[in-house]
Formats: sequence, C-alpha cells, structure tokens
Amino acid sequence: MSLTFKLNGNIKGLIFDLDGVIADTAHLHYKAWSKVGKRWGFHLSADQNEQLKGVSRADAMQKIAHWAGKNIPPKQLDYYAHEKNIYYLDYCEILGPKDILPGILNLIQLSQRAGLKLAVGSASKNAKLILEKLGIINLFQTVVDGNMVENSKPHPEVFLKAAESIKINPEHCVVFEDSQAGIQAALNAKMYAIGVGASELFNCHSQIQTFEQFNLLELLNQLNN
Repeated sequence: MSLTFKLNGNIKGLIFDLDGVIADTAHLHYKAWSKVGKRWGFHLSADQNEQLKGVSRADAMQKIAHWAGKNIPPKQLDYYAHEKNIYYLDYCEILGPKDILPGILNLIQLSQRAGLKLAVGSASKNAKLILEKLGIINLFQTVVDGNMVENSKPHPEVFLKAAESIKINPEHCVVFEDSQAGIQAALNAKMYAIGVGASELFNCHSQIQTFEQFNLLELLNQLNN
C-alpha cells in the first residue's frame, strides 16, 4: 500500500504507546516484576501482569504488594521499584531492531508520506533508551515518557503532553495502545483509541492484533470523511 496524497482531513497525529505496541518488551517487564515478587514468596500470574500494562512503576509496585498481601512502607516500595528497574534494564541489554513489532516501520513510513506527526506516549521512564536501542527514536517528533508526567494512565496527561508537543489538537490524534489503562487514557484525552494485541480491550474505537493487519489509508478515509 502506498500513500501519494496530502492529508487534509481531521486526523493529523498518531501517538504510540511503547511496550507491546512498538516493541516486544512486555515479557521483559514480566520477568523483572516476577523476580521482585519471588523475593516475597509471591508468584505473579500472567493475568495480574496484564493489569500492570500502562501503569507507572510506583503504582505497579503497590499493586504487586497488595496481591502478595504485604504491607510495605512507601520508601521500601520505592526501593523494590528501583530494584525492578535494574532487573529490567539488564534484560533490555539484548534489545535491538529485531524486537520492533511487525508492521510498525511500514506504518511509520506511510504516515510520514501522509504528512502525519508521530509521537510516543509511554508510562516507561526508559522509553527513550529503548527507542535508541531499537534504532528508531529519530522517527518520532516527540517522546513523552514517565519522567515527564505526574499522573499515570488512565490519566490522559501523557497523551495530552504528546499532542501539545507536536502541536496537534487532541481530537485530531489517534492513539495506539495495548493496555486497558492506556485505552482509557486516550479516551479521557478525547482521542481516537485503537487497541493493539490479542487481549480484549474494552471501549476502544477499534482493535487490531498486529500492525501487519492495519490499513492506514482505510482509517484515514473513514475518519476524515
């Protein structure tokens, strides 16, 4: 598919979550969180890990402590969250272009031809590091990560800041998300929300399993008419 037209409709910007949307890193988070949980004799299930997607590191740590039945002071939780990040960064050492999810680079190229602005809006405080390892950080006009926001998803702050940075009104943005918290954040920002992945995501405007199935031209025609 090729785009040879100039976009003159309503959709002017695309905002991408990182983990599970651009790169296959969700399993690395799971390994790192599980390692922390094991120190408490707690096994983090795959279903519980799904609930951590799109959530800030601090909030995820609180959830795990609650599931494990642990009453841990905030400062100690901060320590465990820091420890988790060390584990995660160790796992990320092997990341490279091979870990970019199928179809995303093609979508970026098509979007650029269509004149769309591209941004990343991620709860991860390591987003820029991961994008550099993937070799694609320069493909986005802006990257808003967990270091730049005070409120985690489902609060819309990360997406609103991304839209502001690329100078596009929120209602003219499409968000790609693989977490329920992220979908809700996009909706709270008054943006068009597309769910990504096999897990069922509620209230999104549409959902795709992979970007290999995604037809950008069809979406633009649908939303701009």
